[in-house]
Amino acid sequence: MPELPEVEALAEFLREHAVGRAVIGVDVTAFQALKTVDPPVTALAGLLVTGVARHGKFLDVDCDGLHFVTHLARGGWLRWRDDLTGAKPVRPGKGPLAVRVRLSPGEDGRAPGFELTEAGTQKRLAVYVVRDPQDVPGIAGLGPDPLSEDFTPDLLKTIVSGSRTQIKGLLRDQKVIAGIGNAYSDEVLHVAKMSPFKIAGTLTDGQVADLHDAIVSTLRDAVGRARGLAAKDLKSEKKSGLRVHGRTGEACEVCGDTIREVSFADSSLQYCPTCQTGGKPLADRRLSRLLK
Repeated sequence: MPELPEVEALAEFLREHAVGRAVIGVDVTAFQALKTVDPPVTALAGLLVTGVARHGKFLDVDCDGLHFVTHLARGGWLRWRDDLTGAKPVRPGKGPLAVRVRLSPGEDGRAPGFELTEAGTQKRLAVYVVRDPQDVPGIAGLGPDPLSEDFTPDLLKTIVSGSRTQIKGLLRDQKVIAGIGNAYSDEVLHVAKMSPFKIAGTLTDGQVADLHDAIVSTLRDAVGRARGLAAKDLKSEKKSGLRVHGRTGEACEVCGDTIREVSFADSSLQYCPTCQTGGKPLADRRLSRLLK
């Protein structure tokens, strides 16, 4: 699933390649992905792309005041095409293509654009055409952005204070902190040397400070690695930069212990026992506790 660093990199890529071009048309093949009807998606035709922003994991393309907003969900991705002139017409229900946005040609005569695709059977990719990004329910309910100046250790202390939620779940809650998902919550907790099942409200002031530093540094480092890469290269870069997530059975690069996994019904987490749980493995069940 694309998280804050990848969506920020996609936003930067589109700022460089799409801003200043007019929208020629938007072709929707996965009709379930389009979540709004007013304004219609056809209203984007002829408008100029004037900016691109990120709201948590949402990508926001500003077209002369109308906003084409997408959430890529678990299996979605954005694919840039240098020239869509000869692209085959979109066929509903055929293949992973969900939406195609065609842009005006440049001096070379090529008409570029981008496509939203979604792999797998769980079709959760979402597209909205709105007058204000805050009209998107998921954006309106977002918590603070962890890379904003407002995200301070004191704010994080307020967020965790009194919470009985496990810290892994709290970090993934978009209404609490925007943009962190399954992968980067694993990475943040590894950097902070913290168990994913630690109760958020039990953190000391020192642990809150360490967690804040881990959140900001992990995300900034990931954004820095992704900056300047083509959209097609972001997935592989993300995978190569992860230290524990998706690396079950490998050696922790910090201490050499074996990275372990806890599996759930529809996801899993990875962690290092030596770095995060005092050397004790976590029970591999939904309501895990440290094994005694």
